[in-house]
Amino acid sequence: MREPFIQPLTIIKELEQHGYEAYFVGGAVRDSIIGREIGDVDIATSAKPKEVMALFPKTIDVGIEHGTVVVLYKGEPYEVTTFRTEGTYEDFRRPSSVQFISSLKEDLQRRDFTINAIAMNRHGDIIDPFNGIEAIEKKVIVTVGEASERFHEDALRMMRAIRFVSQLSFTLEEETRQAIRQHGSLLQHVSVERITVEFEKMLQGDSSVQAFSLLAETKLYSFLPSLQVSDNTFSKLLQYKWHLLQHVTESWALLLIGLHNQQIESFLKNWKLSNKTIKEVRDYVSAYTQIRTEGWSPQLIYTYGVHTSLAVNRICYVVGEHEVDESWIKQVNQELPIHSLQDIVVNGADIMNWLNKKGGPWLSELLRTMEQSIVSGELKNDKDAIREWVQSCNQI
Repeated sequence: MREPFIQPLTIIKELEQHGYEAYFVGGAVRDSIIGREIGDVDIATSAKPKEVMALFPKTIDVGIEHGTVVVLYKGEPYEVTTFRTEGTYEDFRRPSSVQFISSLKEDLQRRDFTINAIAMNRHGDIIDPFNGIEAIEKKVIVTVGEASERFHEDALRMMRAIRFVSQLSFTLEEETRQAIRQHGSLLQHVSVERITVEFEKMLQGDSSVQAFSLLAETKLYSFLPSLQVSDNTFSKLLQYKWHLLQHVTESWALLLIGLHNQQIESFLKNWKLSNKTIKEVRDYVSAYTQIRTEGWSPQLIYTYGVHTSLAVNRICYVVGEHEVDESWIKQVNQELPIHSLQDIVVNGADIMNWLNKKGGPWLSELLRTMEQSIVSGELKNDKDAIREWVQSCNQI
């Protein structure tokens, strides 16, 4: 049994000692079998939520009506969820009711894909009633039961299927693929926030190109925010090696660059991204556009900073134009005479004193020109040199 399971094993033993069944379930079990890095470890149990809370001194009620309790053990949170079956789905995303049950198999049966419907007991034995291991061996995404039914229950599962293709480098089973093609419009019932989470994970997967190909083939992309574009326009995104980018903000910038003529602000706001993310993406696209028209320069690296410059250079590499050696960017940044306006040895008060003038728009303009002249090497960042330069400017 792999290390991430060792600590929460105590929770399972405690539940079993009190007469309850308990198993590791979900993504942690799947990733353990695949050999991937294991994330959150979840537990399913026959114990009711209040029974779980009574057994452990530190718990958090995060969704007791749905059977989920977080158990805090040695400072780590573990989700412990009661076996459950779900009623009909009335809005393509939430069950109308949840019923607690005592059957592990029935609990696994409500899950989305067979690779996620695998459990493991405390001895490391695998419980696999829906042939999830076979799907892992074949590297295929298959729904538990009929695909159309699973997607009608929660339309987000269509995006999850494509996200798993990207992250795991699996393929889609044919019935699952056809169901996505037929029921893509159901995605309109899902909140943008939930879609964005899956899309960002998809963007960062090793097989993101295959995922984009599936979005195009099934036309699911046309139900995503701001992506009501032609098939030809969307297909241009398939030429990029998305996995070579290091951060999701770089992927958002590449998406905008690939689509062309998109209003950056409105496009990203439609995805409900944070203001911080929007600003970062806007800077990347702006810097890339400037590089295309003017090329690389110390001024550009100064203006956008070394972090943004390196990110944009990766985007240039993926696009296949204007990339430079990373070491050159770092060297230019290191050799810059200043890295911000605050690094200049004089300030606005000095200039007003030298010229015996009150502040105004002229001062901001002069400071900007001075800053650019220092960065370009035309002016030395030295008080005497700057005073002479300022006085010569004043005489013009």
